Amino acid sequence: MNTATLALSQDLADALAALAVRPVETGAVLMARRARLVDGNVRLIGVQLISVPDQAYVSRTDQSMIVASEGYMPALRTSEETGCVALWVHTHPSADSTPRPSVNDAIVDEQLADTFATRTGTGTYGALILGHHNGRLAFTGHLDGRDQAVIDRIFVAGPRFQLLVSHDTVQGDLPHLHDRHIRAFGTDITRVLGQLRITIVGTGGTGSAVAEQLIRLGVRSLTLIDPDILSETNLTRVYGSTPDDVGRPKAQALADHLRRIAPDTTIRTVVGSVSQRHIAQHVVGSDVVFGCTDDDAGRMRLSRFSYTYLTPLIDCGVQIDADDSHMIRGITGRVTVLHPEAACLLCRGRVSPQIAAAQERSPAEQDRLQREGYAPALPGTEPAVIAYTTAIAAAAVNELLERLVGYGPEPVPTETLLRIHERRTSTNTEQPGPNHYCAYIEPQNFGDTDRYWGLEWPNVT
Repeated sequence: MNTATLALSQDLADALAALAVRPVETGAVLMARRARLVDGNVRLIGVQLISVPDQAYVSRTDQSMIVASEGYMPALRTSEETGCVALWVHTHPSADSTPRPSVNDAIVDEQLADTFATRTGTGTYGALILGHHNGRLAFTGHLDGRDQAVIDRIFVAGPRFQLLVSHDTVQGDLPHLHDRHIRAFGTDITRVLGQLRITIVGTGGTGSAVAEQLIRLGVRSLTLIDPDILSETNLTRVYGSTPDDVGRPKAQALADHLRRIAPDTTIRTVVGSVSQRHIAQHVVGSDVVFGCTDDDAGRMRLSRFSYTYLTPLIDCGVQIDADDSHMIRGITGRVTVLHPEAACLLCRGRVSPQIAAAQERSPAEQDRLQREGYAPALPGTEPAVIAYTTAIAAAAVNELLERLVGYGPEPVPTETLLRIHERRTSTNTEQPGPNHYCAYIEPQNFGDTDRYWGLEWPNVT
């Protein structure tokens, strides 16, 4: 059977956790938008939790409950209006219970499945059972009808990242290889690193350094996306590259290197740009995305994707300012983390819509508009040095670790700036701009929509 990951904002995750610790069984409807993955699996993006009102409970104890239809029918109408799948959520709060479905739960599923699938117009029924263990949320879940899947993971995309696996998931022993990591982070975080699904967009100097660090930390599921072919000048900073790799796709050369480090790693390589829809679809399904591309067009698209799919983006870059005599005047690096309630790259002024548009035009069209004064000139080849790209990659990986472990300040800054030439590091936090997509998204605009990622796409293949 296929599997499904449920992606939640921190607010929705907190609301589910609050339900789980109530002393009596509690019901709710979780509205979620679907995202189709290239492997046939499903990702659900949670958008709203509607609790059963008190007056709709016919009876209620710590081991059972009966709910009248008015307890969930209004939520189904709202789900239909927004194109959401509706998941029936209920808790198992008694001390000796687990979130595994009981015989009675199976009967309830049979009673509700057709109503939920039909009334929402999605053809799908979902169920989620919640429990808790020492205050930590536990769950099992499934989808029936048009979508047949086990909900085996919950990823929480907030200032801190959290990955929960189903109560029925068998957790294997960690290899001794990670002994030093366990001594630093503990068993749980080390195991989570091995379960995360991470995409790196851009596998040059910064992206390749991020990838190698992640693999050595224990990440075992990577997607590498890059349109470029490895050139001779890339050899000075792309990790794992050798002269024999010149002329090969960067992503494939890097993947071969990473497999030599960790043969058990699942690595998918995609040769292409996320400015193309058929390439961009490979990003969907990630838990975390590292943006290591040096073009504004890719950054603009990944920024929008992060919010509409509740997928944190760790975007990074480095700029070397050198004068005409090749004397360095400044070395500046940036790591920006996007998640719900954090300002996007556009609000921060980290990308230029004009440059992004120019980068997605055909060369002939861009040349014509530039000559006529209707388009800005595209930047030329910038200097790049492995010492600095590696430093920024390490800062980016630190953001992933810190948001899993929680060893840093509260509230968590959303951007780190490194002025390497001055030996200075600073952090900042910015709020979303008013009426912008990073401030609020309508429920029907999460996940897959007619305008994929909520964007238009160039007519290129």
